[in-house]
Order: sequence, then structure tokens, then C-alpha cells
Amino acid sequence: MRYLTALLALLVSFGGHAADTQRPQFTFTAIPDQNEAELVRRFQQVADYLSGELGVEVRYIPVKSYPAAITAFRNNQVQLAWFGGLSGVQARRAVPGSEAIAQGYEDQFFKSYFIAHGSTGIEPADTLPQAVAGRTFTFGSKGSTSGRLMPEFHIRETFGESPGEVFSRVGFSGDHSRTIALVQSGAFEVGAVNYAVWDKAVASGEVDTDQVSVIWTTPEYADYQWTVRGDIDAQFGDGFKKKLTAALLAIDDRAILDSFPRSKFVPADNDDYRAIQQTAESIGLLSDF
Repeated sequence: MRYLTALLALLVSFGGHAADTQRPQFTFTAIPDQNEAELVRRFQQVADYLSGELGVEVRYIPVKSYPAAITAFRNNQVQLAWFGGLSGVQARRAVPGSEAIAQGYEDQFFKSYFIAHGSTGIEPADTLPQAVAGRTFTFGSKGSTSGRLMPEFHIRETFGESPGEVFSRVGFSGDHSRTIALVQSGAFEVGAVNYAVWDKAVASGEVDTDQVSVIWTTPEYADYQWTVRGDIDAQFGDGFKKKLTAALLAIDDRAILDSFPRSKFVPADNDDYRAIQQTAESIGLLSDF
């Protein structure tokens, strides 16, 4: 009898192990808009939280570029992504049926800062200063909403010309942290940056405001959001998208929220980003998607 009991326990153990290994792994990524170490700290916390809430293994996969995040989403290497406004539009365009399901409260009222090196003498203004013309200028990533799309829209609206015609030299730093560093060092005279990254960097003492300062703030627009693939329930079971959405909206851990930084997450849908899509179409940034 003891032998039979032990055998049954062993079979149950093996069966449980097999069931665990057969469970699908839920993966997500995020656009690399800041330095990688910061992103890993933030999103590993999110992965750990979602694993507990969803009852499946959740893994965060870092990527090296905005296009890489969209490609991973399109190829089903990830099922969820933290996208910017433009990259989210591009990803949903690449994977029909995909949906924006949650955004930070602040993402409803996002904005970009134009920043300038102190040597330019450019003063803060209520409109984009004409004095930026002829300067050297850096965007963030080519696929960034706050670091490229909306700044370029306002540059074209103000000057009636493309950035290449307005500035003496145009660069792309790759991320917001790098934009701040390049303008602060004087490598570029002017740049455009995500306001939240700037505010957090200033608060933590990472910015020398004697060397670089904000000269103009854009009007508000919708930006970052969590976007999920349209076939998520087919992969993980009926109701998984609803459970995932509820988990994201329920995040109240201050360590997670402060790392974004956001006060909370609120519902989002694709219509929230229609203006982003129209702006991207107007300046030719959706032609490849």
C-alpha cells in the first residue's frame, strides 16, 4: 500500500510538472524610449505583477528600437506592448484587430518640450520661438510620438517647411534621455523631448538647468498606451483580454506607477489615437505600415 501511495504521488507530481510546462508563456515588450537599465527595472516589476494576477508565466522582452518593438508584436513574439501613440498606431495597423486597452491617466494629456542649450539665448515662449530656425536640432527616435511626430508637426505648422529646411542640421538621438544629454552637452543646440522623462530627470538631479532649459511646450495630445493583439483570447483562452485589461487598470503599487511615472492607468481604445494617425498620415510616417 505504501508503494502504491508513493507511485500515485509520483505520477501526480509528473502530471503537474507536464501541465506547467505546457502552459503558454505570455510575453510583452515596450518601446525603448529611455536607457535600458531603467526600462528593465520598470517592466520586470510589471511582469512579476501580471504573473500573479493572470496565473501564467509573464516575461518582459526588451528590444533595441521602436521598429523592433512593432516587428515583435506583428510576429507574435510578444502579445502585449507598451507603445507610444505613433508606434501603437503602426502596430495596430500591422496586426488587424489589435486594441489599445489601457493608458496612463497622464497619457490623455501628453505634451512635448522643446529644449535649448543656454548658449543659444533662446527664451521660453508661448509659441514655438522663431529663433530655433537655423540651429542644430535633434529629435528622439524616428518612431517616437513625443520625440518626433508631434514636434515635427508643430515645426511644419510654424515654419511651413520640413525640419531639414528649418534647421542647419537634424539628428535622431534614439531616446529621450539621450536627447537631453546631447542638448545639455551642446552637441545639438535644440531638441524635442517627452515631458515626463524631462520632469523626472530634473527632479532626480540628472539635468543641469543652467545648461539646458525648456523653451516651448506643445499643446496636449494622447500618447502612450498598452496595446494587445487581436487574437489574444484565441491564444490564452476566452476572457483573457478582459482579465489582462482589468489587471492593468488595477495597478496601484506606487513603485510600479512611479517608475513610469503615472498616477494610475485608465481605459483606452483605438479611437483615442485617431488624431495621432491622421497627423502621421499627413507627414508620411505611415507609408511603411
